[in-house]
Amino acid sequence: MDHRLLEIVACPVCNGNLSFNKADQELICMVDGLAYPFRDGIPVLLEDAPRGFYLDEKDK
Repeated sequence: MDHRLLEIVACPVCNGNLSFNKADQELICMVDGLAYPFRDGIPVLLEDAPRGFYLDEKDK
């Protein structure tokens, strides 16, 4: 994941910053508790695409 891309992408729900979870290959919104998947190397930043994640997963 190119860190320059993280500077310009935002959560589609809250427009907040996203962080990259390398282990699960997801973009994480800590504010909303949402994890956006990658499909074919492209982040899927649609409001209906993320999964919710548990608080203990935020430490990854």
